Amino acid sequence: MVLRVTLTLDYLSGKVISQVAPRHRHNEWLKFLKKLDSEITEDLSIHLIVDNYSTHKHQKVRRWLERHPRFHLHFTPTSASWMNMVERFFRDLSQQAILPGSFGSVAELVDTINLYLAQHNLEPKRYVWHADGQEVLNKIHRAWEAATNPS
Repeated sequence: MVLRVTLTLDYLSGKVISQVAPRHRHNEWLKFLKKLDSEITEDLSIHLIVDNYSTHKHQKVRRWLERHPRFHLHFTPTSASWMNMVERFFRDLSQQAILPGSFGSVAELVDTINLYLAQHNLEPKRYVWHADGQEVLNKIHRAWEAATNPS
């Protein structure tokens, strides 16, 4: 069985809100959006950076989002730099909770993941990107030059 861990990572606090499910279809995504809606104070706008996976764009999801205007989805290519932060979090989850374990059932694995996430939220730490802004801009410029002026 494949498990899908869906999570929000609050960039400023490092806290996560998560959901573990066997699939990641529009039904599970809607359930997760409703969970966010109930757990995040009503006075905050919610900006979610998501990939272009069709689940995030399903007609039922779009209708739900229209009725919940505080939600703002920002679609980004999978290789975008924000993913590095999320991928690092999943690497930490894998190395610290999943790989050292041995699980007799899917339920044990899910419990281990949920325990790791709960413990993370007791003392969350921000993931800080240490890239130099000018270096990033230089790379973008070089990539743009290469794309527009092929040799």
